[in-house]
Order: sequence, then C-alpha cells, then structure tokens
Amino acid sequence: MTNILKSSNKGSLIVLSGPSGSGKDSICERLKEYNNNFWVSVSCTTRKPRKGEEEGVNYFFKTKEEFESLIKNGDFLEYATYNNDYYGTPKSRINDYLNGGTDVILVIEVEGALKIKHLIPEAIFIFIMPPTMKDIILRLKKRGTETDDKILKRFKKAYQEINELSKYNYVVVNDELDKATKKVNAIIEAQKCMVDRIEEVYLNNPEEEIHELLIDNKSFINEDFKL
Repeated sequence: MTNILKSSNKGSLIVLSGPSGSGKDSICERLKEYNNNFWVSVSCTTRKPRKGEEEGVNYFFKTKEEFESLIKNGDFLEYATYNNDYYGTPKSRINDYLNGGTDVILVIEVEGALKIKHLIPEAIFIFIMPPTMKDIILRLKKRGTETDDKILKRFKKAYQEINELSKYNYVVVNDELDKATKKVNAIIEAQKCMVDRIEEVYLNNPEEEIHELLIDNKSFINEDFKL
C-alpha cells in the first residue's frame, strides 16, 4: 500500500553550539550510539592542536596565511574568530551528504552559527548549556590544555554566547552526558516529522476512496469493503 505522504529524503543540517566546556564534542561522540545516519563536519582552525587531537578528525589545522587564502577562495560556508584564532566550516562535502539523505552536524561557535542561520534558516539550531557557569571553569581546567589567561577569556566569552540563546530553536542542558545526548537525538528525529518536509500527499489511496464514498453515499458503511 502506498503511504499517503511523501516526505523529503534529504538530510537535515544541524548546528550545535554553546560555550567552551559545554560538552558539544562529547555529545557528538556519544550520539553514535543512538544514531548512525549523521556526519560531523570537520572545521578548520588556526589554533594549536590539543593533546590527542588529530588532523582531519578533530580539525584541519591551518596557519593564519593558509586560512586567509581559503577565505579569499570562498571555500568556507562560514568563518569567525574566537580568542584570536580563526574557525571556519568548509563547504566541500556538506551538500553531498545532505542530498544523499545523511544528516550533517556542524559543531561551531555562536558567531558562525548566526551566519549559518542567515544563509540557511531551515537548519536546526541547538544550543548546549553547561548546568552551571562554575562547570565551565571546572571542565576547562580538567582539559589541562588551556592557560589560566585563556580559560578566563573563554569564561567571559561564555556570557556573551549565552546572551544569544534566544536565536536558537532548542536548548539542551548537558548535566548528564547520556541524557543530553538522547535529547539531541530526539530533536533530530522529531525534525523528520515536520510538515515542511512533506513533498506530496497521495490522494489515490484507499483512505481517500473511503472519504469519497462518505461524501457520495453515507450508506456505504453498511457494505463490505476491503482496504
């Protein structure tokens, strides 16, 4: 039997952002346990790699000159500066994944996310919040990769970013990683049911035939019929 609705098979673009230490990357990693139909876009940055980070896995690490060359070539969907370093989302591959039915997650800074919202307003914007502001300090210190001066700068930046919260579609408080991840996955799945994704309503199906019979002859309910 043909389904009454035909919905778009195109993947969704999900923009995930929040203050440093909110757990954006941890949520993306845990999300693999619940969802295997997404690809996390790898951003470019001019900041130095942290311990354990890999080229092409966590980021594409660029010099300032290399990054600015990419800007001139129009290779970024968006880019922004954060703590004196460039961050940018490469255009390549994103549309290929979306058109192939795979969801694409962009883990980007708030400034970049707002640029994406202007370009692609139909994207899903999720803001990840730490349970308290104190948690930001604790999580950044736990990394062991930031100087006290950089931690302070990130902490101050967090207040500015939280002020942009109302420009997002959803907010998820990451007090427990597994619970927060399940909420993000639920949001992604719920978007598949949005009316905006409906491409066609099929009228030549048994349900529509029953509707026509109701209009033409209400006595049909006493007759035998098969779906």
